[in-house]
Amino acid sequence: MIKFWWLWRGCSRSDLSLALEDCMAALDLFLRNDFEEAQARLRSRTKDSMYHALTYATILEMQAMMTFDPQHILVAGNTMKEAQAICQRHRKKSSFSKNFTEGLYKLTVTILSTSEELHAEVCYAECLLQRAALTFLQDENMISFIKGGIKVRNSYQTYKELHTVLQSTGYTHGDNHGHFEGGVKLGVGAFNLMISMLPTRTLKLLEFVGFSGNKEFGLQQLQEGSAESTFRSFLCNMLLLCYHTFMSFILGTGEGDVDDAEKLLQPYLKKYPKGSIFLFFAGRIEEIKGNLDAAIKRFEECCEAQQQWKQFHHMCYWELMWCFTYKRHWKMAYFYADLLSKENCWSKATYAYMKAAYLSMLTKDDCLTFGETALTLFRQVPGLKQKIAGKSLPTEKFAIRKARRYLAENPICLPAPPLEMMYIWNGYTVIGKHKDLTEGMLKTLDDAQAKLESSPRTEFSIDDQCLLSLLKGLCLKHLGHQEEAEHYFTLVLCNETQIKFDHYLVPNALLEHGLLCLEQGRNDEAIKLLEAAKQNYKNYSMESRTHFRIQAALALYMSLPHKLFSHN
Repeated sequence: MIKFWWLWRGCSRSDLSLALEDCMAALDLFLRNDFEEAQARLRSRTKDSMYHALTYATILEMQAMMTFDPQHILVAGNTMKEAQAICQRHRKKSSFSKNFTEGLYKLTVTILSTSEELHAEVCYAECLLQRAALTFLQDENMISFIKGGIKVRNSYQTYKELHTVLQSTGYTHGDNHGHFEGGVKLGVGAFNLMISMLPTRTLKLLEFVGFSGNKEFGLQQLQEGSAESTFRSFLCNMLLLCYHTFMSFILGTGEGDVDDAEKLLQPYLKKYPKGSIFLFFAGRIEEIKGNLDAAIKRFEECCEAQQQWKQFHHMCYWELMWCFTYKRHWKMAYFYADLLSKENCWSKATYAYMKAAYLSMLTKDDCLTFGETALTLFRQVPGLKQKIAGKSLPTEKFAIRKARRYLAENPICLPAPPLEMMYIWNGYTVIGKHKDLTEGMLKTLDDAQAKLESSPRTEFSIDDQCLLSLLKGLCLKHLGHQEEAEHYFTLVLCNETQIKFDHYLVPNALLEHGLLCLEQGRNDEAIKLLEAAKQNYKNYSMESRTHFRIQAALALYMSLPHKLFSHN
C-alpha cells in the first residue's frame, strides 16, 4: 500500500503551471489538425518537462491507435517509455520495504510530496497505463497485459492511492488541483472500465493479484473528468467515445450509449468543426446508428479536412469499407480495401483477404476491370503474415485460416466471405437497426445458401452450411423472426460433431442464442447457453473476442431488473 503525506510547497508557477498551459496550447493545435506544429512545440522540452514528454508521447500513441501502423505503435511505445523515465526523475525518492504476506509481496512506500511530485506520480502512472493500452492494441489478448505484472500493478495501485488522497480531509487544493484530479479520474476510470469488460477467467486472475473493476464507477469517473476544462478532459472524452462507439461493439454486444456519445462529441465538434478526430467520431456515430449515407459523408469530410497526416485517412478508409459492405456495394468496398492495402501497414494479409472477399461477390466480367482475381488474392494472403512485437494479429490469423482452402489446385470457394468477416467485427448489430439493410443481407445469404445446396458435397459443406445458418439467424433475429432465428442457431449446435474447420461457429452460435433468450426474458436458458459457450470450448479462431462478448452478455444479464441468481 502507498501512504501519502502531502504538502503543496516550493513549486514555481513557471515550472508546472506554465508547462501545463503550454501543453494544453499544443493539444489545441493538434485538435485543429496542426499536427506538426503541435509536435514541434512539445519536442523541444521533452527531455526536461514531464508534461511535455507525456503530451508528446500521448499524441504519438493516439496516432498509433488510429492508424494501427506497426511502426507507429513501436515509436509510440518507445517514446512513452522515455516519457516515463522523465516522470521518474520528478518523483519523490521512495524507500521500499517488502513484506511477504500470504504469497504476495506488499510494498510500503512513505512519500512526502510537493505539488510537482504528486503530478509526477499521476504522470508516471499514466505512462504505464498508456503502454499497457498499446500492448493490448497489438494482440487483443489480456495475457500480455497481465504479463506486464508489476508495472501495470504499480500504475493501478498508484491511481487507487491518489484517489484516496483526493478523498482525504487532509488534502489541500493547489493551483493545479484540477489537472491533478483530472489525471486521477482518467486513470481510475480507465482501469475500472477496462477491467470490468474482461472475460471471467482473466478477471479471476486479476482479482487474485489485487485488481477489481466497476464499469459504472469507471464511466462516472471519466464523465466527471471529461466535464472539467483540464489537461485530461480531452483524454477522458476520447476514452468514453471509444467505449461507446468501438469497444462496446468490437469487444461487446453493442451496449454502448450512442446518445451519450453524441452529447460528448457535440461541444468539441462545435469548437473544432474541421477537427479530423471529431469528424471521424461523428461518422462512426452515424454508422452505428445505421445512417450509412450520413456516415460516408462525415468520413469523406474527415479525409478532406487535413493532409498533414495521411495516416488519419486510413481509419476513415476502414470505416468506409464497412459502410459500403453494409450497403452491399462490393466494388466501393473493394476500392477502400485496395487503398488500405497500398497505403497502410497494419495487416496486408487482412486487406488482401478483404479485397479477395469483395471480388468473390462479383461476376467474372465485373472482376476484369480490377486487374486481379479473387483466387490470386486469396492465395497471396498466407504469405503476407506479419508479427507486431512478436505477435500475430487475431484478425490476420483468421483471414489466413480462411484463405488456405484456396491453395488447393481446385479450391472450394468460401460461401460469403465479406459477410463472415462482418460478423467478426459485429457488423450485424449495425445493420440490424435498419430493416432494408438487414433484408438485403439476408437475400445475399439466401443466394449463397442456394448456390451451396446446388453444388457437389465437399469436406467444407457442413462448415459452410453452419456459417450461413449463424449469419441467417442473426438477420432473422434483427428482423423480429425470433423462432426462425433460434432454429438456425440450434442447427449449428446440432452439427457440432461434423464441423471440421470452423470450430468458432459453435460457441458463437451459443452466444447469439443466449442473447436472443435474454431479449425474450428466458434468463435461465440464456445463462446455460452463455456458460456453455464460455466453459466448453477453447483454441478456436477469435477466441479472445468471443470471450469478451460472452462477458458483455453476462453483464447484460446481471443488469436486468428481475435477474435470477440461481446460476454461478
